[in-house]
Amino acid sequence: MSMLKKERYRVFVDYFSTHQPHAETELHYSNPFELLIAVILSAQCTDKRINQVTPKLFERYPSPEALAASTSDEVFTYIRSVSYPNNKAKHLVGMATILVNEFKSEVPSSVSDLQKMPGVGRKTANVIASVIFQAPTMAVDTHVFRVANRMGLSSKATTPLAVEKQLTKNLPIDKIHIAHHWLILHGRYTCLARTPKCEQCPLNWMCKYYAHQHTTTALLKAEKAAERKKMSVKKKKIRKTARIPQ
Repeated sequence: MSMLKKERYRVFVDYFSTHQPHAETELHYSNPFELLIAVILSAQCTDKRINQVTPKLFERYPSPEALAASTSDEVFTYIRSVSYPNNKAKHLVGMATILVNEFKSEVPSSVSDLQKMPGVGRKTANVIASVIFQAPTMAVDTHVFRVANRMGLSSKATTPLAVEKQLTKNLPIDKIHIAHHWLILHGRYTCLARTPKCEQCPLNWMCKYYAHQHTTTALLKAEKAAERKKMSVKKKKIRKTARIPQ
């Protein structure tokens, strides 16, 4: 019997509320400005790499004013090891400039205001809104997209926006901001893209992907067993025919 979506969400929330009640971003930061920098840099790059780069960057640019007064060429020297460093250096200087000129050097709380800055798309804006301001926004990265679809939290969702809409519709509003971290961490350490650790997953019993994989595996085993039986019968007939006197 298939699990109703409402029940699936209840199990998901209950499990992670119990086992990861304080899940949070793995990016290192000490204020909203630093997190904004880190999230912009993290696009198509690992948190581990970003955390290696940001200490010296934060030391050199402790405020929006300091970063806005710099140049992309100088910023590049601090972030050369991340993905797309040239573009990201330009984005950081542009972001800081708008932060100073339009928002009085304060990171805005609204998703629409955040997206006015270079390098800040919907996903980045949702991260800042949820992490800093605990707004009910859901940033959908590759981990969130994969886990939500595999676990059946989203269905027929082929785009990040479609997944975002289904998650925010079905999750309790006060859990949306932390559910983002639950999904990311589960995708990062258990529900891996190529080699998911399904046997270790405590929620595999409710996972659509796991059920499908086991059904497929069982069918393949049955087909192979039937083929072996067919070949065995055929060989016996051949041996029996060979023993009949001519």
